[in-house]
Amino acid sequence: MKILIVGFGSIGKRHFDNLVALGYRHFQVLTSQNLTGFACPFGKSLSGLRVCRETDLADAFAKRPDVVFICNPTALHLETALAAAGAGCHIFLEKPVSHNLDGLEKLAALAEVKQLKIQVGFQWRYHGDLKEIRAAIAEGKIGRPTAAHAHWGEWLPGWHPWEDYRKGYSARNDLGGGVVLTLCHPFDYLRWMLGEYEVVSAIGGRISDLELDTEDTALTSLRFESGAIGSVYLDYVSQPPMHTLQIIGTEGRIEWDALCGSAKIYTQGGRAFESLMPGRHFERNEMFLDQTADFMDCILQDKTPACTLHDGIRALELCLAAKAHIKNTETFAWKAQRRSITI
Repeated sequence: MKILIVGFGSIGKRHFDNLVALGYRHFQVLTSQNLTGFACPFGKSLSGLRVCRETDLADAFAKRPDVVFICNPTALHLETALAAAGAGCHIFLEKPVSHNLDGLEKLAALAEVKQLKIQVGFQWRYHGDLKEIRAAIAEGKIGRPTAAHAHWGEWLPGWHPWEDYRKGYSARNDLGGGVVLTLCHPFDYLRWMLGEYEVVSAIGGRISDLELDTEDTALTSLRFESGAIGSVYLDYVSQPPMHTLQIIGTEGRIEWDALCGSAKIYTQGGRAFESLMPGRHFERNEMFLDQTADFMDCILQDKTPACTLHDGIRALELCLAAKAHIKNTETFAWKAQRRSITI
């Protein structure tokens, strides 16, 4: 199977490493980087490994790849995906699927006509803790969920210390950046766990001193079809990073901390307690590896991907609703004023 990877930044390289680990050997890589002296991820020669550098998308598709991993900036996702679908390639599409909704219906129609598999890269669906939390909710261990709160803060300049964060897509509006789109995973995994919902409101904007032209902080309120309410808080400024989830039910509560790698499930009205641990040797890349293996199995065994294009579009709709609310609130200038009160 010939695999084309479009974009060879950190996520493109991660997918390459994982595909090699899974036994795939025939690659095209579309990148501006010079791959002279390119080493395989294990630092040694692997039998049959072929890596061909591409510099033009049309030329790359002319070589008829079977699968395309789209890892370029968000604003370029859809253009690349439409070209891949037109060429009859199965697609792994990194999140978010795009920076707007234009053209996504065309991509869905092409995929259906050509019977292509499209999986969206929401890898947190493959985290062992979150899978067990989802199962616990479905089994009614905490009763009926009434509220959910996701909190994810990162320090943007610390993601890739070897790069200027101001030039990366995450900090640039023209490339589809901003904290809502870049850290959009909670918008997906809350829907995956608790069902459909709508964005009620959002506030935020460029609040920190970071040099970017997008929002760096956002707080979004949600209402689920079940009647539950929720919130998603995201930022680029947290030092150290923080990623937590709390789900409250009529008969218990769930708490999860991604950085500590643990979850607590309180059941029976808080009288019982269950602890979830991913294991002493858990490594973050396991999510990505499992996700990639599952997607390739979907192609080989003709199965529906775990995170479909529809899921990706729905997550994008929710993100864009949040960004629209933020844009509206940014038109107001709020200033704190001290008042002296005479009694």
